[in-house]
This record gives sequence, C-alpha cells and structure tokens, in this order.
Amino acid sequence: MALSLRKLTSARKSCLFVRQLTSIRWKTVLSSFDDKSLSDRNYFQRVIGSDVPHKMCQNVSLQHFSISSQPESICWAGSCHAVLLRKLGIALKDHQLDEAWETFKDFKRLYGFPSHSVVSRLITELSYSSHSHWLQKACDLVNLILKEKSDLIHSDSLDKLSLSLSRGQMPIPASMILRLMLEKGNVPQLNVLRLIILHMVKTEIGTHLASNYLVQICDHFLLLSARKSNHAKLIRPDTMIFNLVLDACVTFGSSFKGQQIIELMPQVGVGADAHSITIIAQIHEMNGQRDDLKKFKGHIDQVPVQLVRHYRQFYDSLLSLHFKFNDIDGAARLVLDMCRIRESPSIQKDRNDSPKTCLVPIGSYHLREGLKIQIVPELVQKDSVFKMDGKQELVLFSNEKYVLSNKALAKLIIAYKRDDRIGELSRLMLDLEKELGTLERGGFICDVINACIRVGWLETAHDIFDDMELAGASIGSSTYMSLLTAYYEGNMIREAKALLKQMRKTGLLADLSDEMVMTTCLSDVLDKNRMHTRTSTSIGKSGLAECLVREIKKQEKAIRPVVYEFNSSIYFFCKAKMIDDALRIYRRFQEMKIQPTVQTFIILAYGYSCLNMYREITILWGDIKRSMDSGSLVLCRDLYEFLVINFLRGGYFERVMEVIGYMKEQNMYCDKWMYKSEFLKFHKDLYRNLKASNTRTEAQSKRLEYVEAFRKWAGIN
Repeated sequence: MALSLRKLTSARKSCLFVRQLTSIRWKTVLSSFDDKSLSDRNYFQRVIGSDVPHKMCQNVSLQHFSISSQPESICWAGSCHAVLLRKLGIALKDHQLDEAWETFKDFKRLYGFPSHSVVSRLITELSYSSHSHWLQKACDLVNLILKEKSDLIHSDSLDKLSLSLSRGQMPIPASMILRLMLEKGNVPQLNVLRLIILHMVKTEIGTHLASNYLVQICDHFLLLSARKSNHAKLIRPDTMIFNLVLDACVTFGSSFKGQQIIELMPQVGVGADAHSITIIAQIHEMNGQRDDLKKFKGHIDQVPVQLVRHYRQFYDSLLSLHFKFNDIDGAARLVLDMCRIRESPSIQKDRNDSPKTCLVPIGSYHLREGLKIQIVPELVQKDSVFKMDGKQELVLFSNEKYVLSNKALAKLIIAYKRDDRIGELSRLMLDLEKELGTLERGGFICDVINACIRVGWLETAHDIFDDMELAGASIGSSTYMSLLTAYYEGNMIREAKALLKQMRKTGLLADLSDEMVMTTCLSDVLDKNRMHTRTSTSIGKSGLAECLVREIKKQEKAIRPVVYEFNSSIYFFCKAKMIDDALRIYRRFQEMKIQPTVQTFIILAYGYSCLNMYREITILWGDIKRSMDSGSLVLCRDLYEFLVINFLRGGYFERVMEVIGYMKEQNMYCDKWMYKSEFLKFHKDLYRNLKASNTRTEAQSKRLEYVEAFRKWAGIN
C-alpha cells in the first residue's frame, strides 16, 4: 500500500500537467469536452500534450480531478498552459501545420488567444503554405482576432498573408486583409504592395478588387491630408501601383474605373511616367475621349529619339479616335507628323538632360476647377514589368520609324472614298512616299491601287492612277495590267481603251493591238489571279485587300461618328456641371432615333452623381432598362457598380437590390465589402430598431423590407 502511494506521488511530480486547478477551472475544461471527446483517450492525450506519457495518462485516474466546490491542488511539474505553448512552438518550428493548428485550437479553447508573438508566428507559418486550405484558415483567424482582440496582430504578419493570398490567386480574401489593415490606418510597404497588386490584377475579379482598394487608399490619403496628418505620406501609392491597376483596367475592359483612377492621380499628387501615358491613352481611346488625349500630343512629340518607340501605342490610340470621329483631316495630319518625328530637330536632346515635368488638364482647358495631371514623358522606369508594345493595330514601329499597318491604310482609303475625296488620298499617299523615301519604287501606292482593284473599286483605282501621272510618280506595269484585266473581266471596254491609251503614252504595250491585249489579258486572267494571290500574301502590303474587305464589313456595324461627338459634348458639360446642357444633347439621341451607348449613360450618371442628383439617376436607370429590354444595350460591370453606389448614397434600396439582381443574373462579382462600407457611411442606424409591425405607411414598410434585404445580403448585423 505504501509502495503504491509512493508511485502515485512520483507520477504526480513527473507528469507535465496542471500544477493547481480550481474546481471552477475544471468545470470549464470538462464542459468544453463533449461525450465523445471524454471517451476518446487520444483526444484527451492531445489536449494534455505529447510530452505526457500515454502510460501516465492511464495511471492517473480522472477521479483525481475533483469537481467539488473546494479547490484541489495537484502539484505536478508543469502546467497545461506551458505544455501547449511548447507543443505549438515545436510544431511551428518543424512546419507541422496540422499539429500546430490543432494545438492552437486546444489552447484557445482552454485559455483564449496566446501572445501576439505566438499568433504572429502561426499566421506567418500559415502564410508560407502554398495550399489554399491553410491560407484560408489564416485569413479566417485574422478576421476572428480582429473582432475579439485586435491588438494581437502586427501589420508585418498581415503583409505576408495578403501577399501569399494574392500570389495564390485568392484575391477576395487578399482584399479583405488589405481592407482590414486600411481600417486600422495601415497599408503594406510600397515594395510589398506592388507585389500584391501585381498578383491580384492577373484576374478580372482581382482587378476589380484592386481598383476599388486603390480608390479606398486614395480616399483615406485625402482624408488624412485634409487633417494635416504626417501619416498621409506613408500610405500614398506610387506611380507603379497606379500603372499596374490602370493596365489591368485596359486588359479587362474596365475603362470607366480606369478613368476614375486617372483622376485620382493628380488629387493625391502622383505623376505619370511614359508607361502611365500609354496606358492612359488606351483608356481615353476606350472612352472616346479624343480631346483629352490630344492634350498630350504636343508633349509626346518632343521626346528624344531614343524614346520614340515607347510611344507607338499613344499614336495608335489617337489615330483610332480620329477614325472613330470621322476626322480624316486629323488622321492625315497625325500620319504625316508621325513620319516626320524621327527627323525633327526639336527632339534631338542631350541624354544627360533631366526629364521635363509637364501639366496636362483633365477635361476642358476652360474648366475653372479642372484637374491637371503631372506627366514626365521622358521617364521610363528601368525595373518596370510593363511591355510597351501593346496592341499593334494601326501604327507599327519598324527600322526606327513609325509605319502604318494594313488596317490603318484600309481605314484611310474607306474614309476618303466615303467622302468622295480620292484626290486628297492620292496627295497623302505621295507625301507619305516622300517621307519614307519610297516614291521612286511606287511603294504602297501600288498596293493601295491593287487593293482597290481587288475589292471592285475600279473607278477609285483609276482616279489614283490619274493623280499619280499628274504628279510624275512611278507606277509599275503590273499594276496597270491588273486594272486593265479587271476592266476586260467586267466588260468595261470603254474604260479599258482609255487606260490602254494612257499606258501607251508611258511606253507600255506599244507594239500590241487592242485586240491582242484584250485576248492576252482574258486568256491569262486565271494565272494572273493566282500569281497576284501568292505575291500579295508574302510581300509588301500583302494583306491590304483582305483588310479592306474586313473593314468595309465592320463599317456596317460600327458606332456612328455622331455618337462619339454627342458623348464628347455630354462629357464636357458634365465635367463643367452644366447638366441641363448635357441633357439637351442627350435628348438629341431620341430626336435622331440614335441608340445611346453605355458610355452615354455612364457619363450622364457621373454628371448627376457630381451634383448629388440621385433621384435623377433612378430616372436614367429607367431609360437604361428600356434599352436593355430592347436588346440594343449590354451593360458593363463599371456602370452597374456605379449605379449601386449612387443608389446606396441616395437611399434607393429597392433600386439597389434590383441592380444587384441584374449583376447576379450575369454572374458578375459584387464587391460586398465596398457596398457595405458605403451603407454604413450613409445609413448606419437606418431602421435599426424599427420593426415591420411598427411602420406607419405602406411606403415605409416596403422600404424597410429592402433595407433589411440589403443588410442580410451584405452581412450587416
């Protein structure tokens, strides 16, 4: 008996368990175990810790853990608190995430959260995992801690977690961590934030969240700046971050969001470099804002020769807008300017000169309250992740100079022919040949003539022939023969004789009679067509004829130039807050029976929003729905989101849920966090204590219904 007591005493001293437990503590511990856990020896051993021998757990009966009203001291060498912490530390050191997570849960069940250093180690270790399972657990843990004990987490741990989430293509939880940090007034260090944004914008949803987060950072910066806080400069994003988001907006077609972000740059004092300018050019092109883009041209034309290649995309976008506005004169001037850029003496600068900073207005020059964005056209970041090539549609860069693509030439030909200005087309071609130094060889003038012949524009081709003869330009015999053969094929004998007469004046076919020429052309027509096909697909402007055919078909479905003109005018008036003038232009759409575009509605909604005219936006929403129901309009995410935000601000919750319903139907991601923040900013206590039974009117009852529906959807308690 005495020996048994000594063994029991020795066991108590050697087992690393709780030194002293009150009955109250053990009631808490035991109450946390369910029946299965109490009967599960392995579970009980895990709670105690792996350092406690299994045999000791068998020898020490549960009868020693008294749950009587009197405390009982059990003087063992260690405590459960220390054992669990030690076990957690070893698991983290050995990167055993399963063991660490289970031990952490056991510790929290008994004692709550451990110290911030332990929590930070756990979050960091989870962040280093490449599995979404553990990354999501880390995210959930952060969310829980911030609700219960927010001082436990330092921003360094959250930086690592948000980076890991974004790298693991989990943009939604990544944005949640970033926003939780921002609520505490913290933003990751710039080098870390750049990497986070870089990974987020690889997907459409990530781009959507990254752009909204950037807007929130800027809003917070402006708030701190207004308070003269020194912390403001610590959270201001830099040019690289703006470039990353803007480039993604271009990639995923979020042009209105891109425009909003561009306007934030001057507000927070961030300048635009060479990369920014090319991205801004694409956004202006997507939005049809030609006047805004033209303001950059004078500065871009002056960049040094070695930087000319970087601005190919800028000229591509500007030329595209000239075509959309049917400004053929503007397009012609731009084409000639591009060809002369290389030789301009004004751009021969010393490389040692510091980059020049310029200011470019956003909106009209005449706006008194307009913004001005700071640009540095000569600044190209060496460590940039951007490729300056972009899409090559209209302007190419070859042999250190700009050249036109087949598509650009096709658009020029179509525009001049549509306006019956073939003579001006010929003069432009001659000027381009002179600038490029290819006038003696005929260059692409012959390609233009051949393309017109192949699409059946024989009269146009002949007119260009006449203009070239008057100018003394050289035209190859094969081009003459192509037109002559086309005349004979079309049984246009009179035109063929006139052309044959012109050819003989130049010394061609002087020894052959008219009949012999016609017989030769008609008998050899199939071979010539095959030869022409092989030649035109391999050299020179080979695909010009095919491109001309494609562009002719596109013209039938293209947005009319007058729409771009109207939208441009509406944009100007909305920027100037002259909403009545903007509406007069909008009504002209109806008068002329022209369908407004998504851009039209975005600009008008923006104009109303600037004046806090939320009721008018609900009326505009009616017009939008009618256009959608008729099948003539398909909305984009930018407009849907802008409507939701403004309906929330105005308190039109039925409209809010209606727009969200449309977004759900089209499987569009809804940024609940942003909508929730907007609601809490304007309607935090709205109907908080009002019950449906206590409403006074049917309208109030209905509004309460939609407010509660939004609260439930957004997760607002």
